[in-house]
Amino acid sequence: MAGGGGAWKVAFADFVTAMMALFMLLWILNQDEKVKGEVQQYFNTRFKSVTKMSVGIIPIENADLIEARRAVFDNASAIDLQFMRRINDDIIRVFADNPNFIDMKTMRVQMTSEGLLIEFYNDPNRRLFQGPTALLTKYGQTVFDTLSYVLARHKSTRVEVEGHTASDVELGGKRVDTWALSTDRALIARYAMDRKAMKSEQFIKVAGFSSSKPLKEYKHDLNHSHHDRVTIMVRAGVQRY
Repeated sequence: MAGGGGAWKVAFADFVTAMMALFMLLWILNQDEKVKGEVQQYFNTRFKSVTKMSVGIIPIENADLIEARRAVFDNASAIDLQFMRRINDDIIRVFADNPNFIDMKTMRVQMTSEGLLIEFYNDPNRRLFQGPTALLTKYGQTVFDTLSYVLARHKSTRVEVEGHTASDVELGGKRVDTWALSTDRALIARYAMDRKAMKSEQFIKVAGFSSSKPLKEYKHDLNHSHHDRVTIMVRAGVQRY
């Protein structure tokens, strides 16, 4: 049929598209409430702009805007956003609302595609460690004790502890082995949390990275005090109801 022989192809394509949409709708309706919630969350947040407080960042001076990377459909181990937000809220309530911490400006919490990332800075005005050593100060002990109590309430969490340092660290005029120092600090932080309230099985990784993973906002100054830090990555693990 001259000039009109392709019309049926367009109609057939529309029919196939409609059937695919129908099958997708039926599949979603047949899923459990958790999957439905994740689908809804995906479309609710997909195009929202990121604001300074959108993911529960603990207020710190000159805080950077934090991107909330929600990898809902990345893979089978996608994080449980609601679960991680509850932990985030607990941490904010304990640290930001506590008069012992609210003025410290020595920590940051952000949601990432892997879990909840907590950074504790070894600030010169409020040190976690005694000088360039792995010995905790009284304040440092309080910090890790407090975090331990929070994470112990969420027994299904899995935690990775990392130690980091600035580029040049000296003790008594001699350079310090920052690989050993960062590793020792991560181990001490893990021990402090394990000893206080958390379970040993909650820890899945402890490592030191020296100055090999500098903070992006201070890459121009590898000796900035914020490079000297301990980071805690909190993952959802397997939840049991």
